[in-house]
Amino acid sequence: TRDELVKLIADMGISVRALLRKNVEPYEELGLAEDKFTDDRLIDFMLQHPILINRPIVVTPLGTRLCRPSEVVLEILPDAQKGAFSKEDGEKV
Repeated sequence: TRDELVKLIADMGISVRALLRKNVEPYEELGLAEDKFTDDRLIDFMLQHPILINRPIVVTPLGTRLCRPSEVVLEILPDAQKGAFSKEDGEKV
C-alpha cells in the first residue's frame, strides 16, 4: 500500500527517487529520468508499476535497508555473519 511504501522509504532514510529502478521499461516510457515529478507522483508510478521498486528491501529489528549491494543486509542482521558467503554472481563476501 501507499502507506507501507512511504514508511519503508522513511525508515530507510532514502529519497523516493533512490528507490526507483532505472533499467526497466516503465522508467523510460514514463520519462522518469526527468526531474518534473513530485515524490507523491513517483510513488504513484511505483504502485502502478511495482517493477519500478528497487529491491530487495529487508526489515529487521535493527533497521530497514535497500540491500543493494546484497551485503548491506549484514548491517541489520541481529546475529553477526559467521563466515564468508557468496553473492548471487559468485563474488565472495
